[in-house]
Amino acid sequence: MDNVEVFDTGLKGRGLRTTKDLCAGEVVLAEPSFAAVVFDSLSQQVCHSCFRRQANLHRCAQCKFAHYCDRTCQTASWDEHKQECGAIKKNGKAPNENVRLAARVLWRIQKDTGIVSDSQLTSVDQLEDHVADMPADNLKELKIDVHNFLDYCPNTRHGVEYISHIFGIINCNGFTLSDQRGLQVVGVGLFPNLCLVNHDCWPNCTVILNHGNCYSGTRLTMPPCSLRIELRALGKIAENEELTVGYVDFLNVSADRQRALKHQYHFDCTCKTCSKNLKDDLMMAAKETEGNKPSDELVKEVQELSLECLAKVEAARTAGDFHEVVKLCRECLDKQEPVLADTHLYQLRMLSAASEVLSYMQFFSEAAEYSHRMVEGYMKLYHPNNAQLGMATMRAGVIHWHAGLIEVGHGMICKAYAILMITHGPNHPITKDLESMRMQTEMEQRIFKQNEYVYHSMREAALQNKPMGMMAEAVSVEDNVKALFHKQ
Repeated sequence: MDNVEVFDTGLKGRGLRTTKDLCAGEVVLAEPSFAAVVFDSLSQQVCHSCFRRQANLHRCAQCKFAHYCDRTCQTASWDEHKQECGAIKKNGKAPNENVRLAARVLWRIQKDTGIVSDSQLTSVDQLEDHVADMPADNLKELKIDVHNFLDYCPNTRHGVEYISHIFGIINCNGFTLSDQRGLQVVGVGLFPNLCLVNHDCWPNCTVILNHGNCYSGTRLTMPPCSLRIELRALGKIAENEELTVGYVDFLNVSADRQRALKHQYHFDCTCKTCSKNLKDDLMMAAKETEGNKPSDELVKEVQELSLECLAKVEAARTAGDFHEVVKLCRECLDKQEPVLADTHLYQLRMLSAASEVLSYMQFFSEAAEYSHRMVEGYMKLYHPNNAQLGMATMRAGVIHWHAGLIEVGHGMICKAYAILMITHGPNHPITKDLESMRMQTEMEQRIFKQNEYVYHSMREAALQNKPMGMMAEAVSVEDNVKALFHKQ
């Protein structure tokens, strides 16, 4: 924590600033979770200690709810799970994740008075709850959660007001947790120091969850299975500069981001990007061809059609009707392409849906075309070191690799690797996987440049499960990539 200090920002309240100059990719701070829980829907598929997703988890014999990788994870988690285990066993079932997380927070506050180490810059109960700012529907849900909590922990020493305060803190400060590959959100946790970092739509830092004990070659004094977030610099940060992260995805126009921030976090965003509506024009731009643009009426018509089609695509994807998704995407993209710019949000969302579903169906050539257009648009909108840009570029590179477009695929994988080295660091599992892909595609590209016919012959043999020489290695790596890309 020597890199940061708490300071009064004025209108935004408390914030964190750096105490020294920082470089891109540098870890500003690392913090273990104060408390964390797995989502209800994944309680049998994700380890309740290390949050890794895998098959054949071991179930707690007492509560029959918590699941663990092995005895090591179960033992490491016992301090946190002990009271939870008894409460679930007594009630006969587990409550929802909000109630479980609130219970874990309160049990830990009772044990450690809200401060668990010298490096914790604020106690949990000093965090903002914004209960007074909640709309009626949210207050109703909060009261239901409090009621369920009292059923779950009838002997608690805390009153309704304090319990409501903790639920309010979780509502506006909870941080979603991903699996070991960073590809799927599997739970939610509370990180007090991270809660002090304020929002900016064009931030100078990013937050990632890093499983394990090491970062940047340094051993951390944290338990082997502890969940840890890392705040990493996206570029050069000067001494005494405020540290910021993005609370919402940047790929929305300023008014929509401001609306989302007001609804979830109860503040009005006045950052430079929102105040000046930066990049809004690109996000809603019409296509220009030789100085000519389509009429405003046509643009409006295509935008309305796009919104309708996006809703239908989501419904079809939820229903598992992927052929219908592809049909809708193709039809909509045909109408969008001559009218909307390559940075238009509606076109980018349609390209994302099309490339994801087509790659899942293994129509890689068509998916590659759409993913390439999507990444080209993203690069004009996102910060050059944005983690989501890095992940999207990685997926597009993998799609091109599968399609046999090795040169473009390798180039994209290299670009993604450069971004994720900054956003995730060299020891994150996804970066290590990407390094393996980078080395594999580099080797395949050398074969391709030496003799295209030999490369395609070897690749065809490999895809028909007849591995030949080095292409056998490519198949095994690509199998791993499929597991990585297609979110199980």
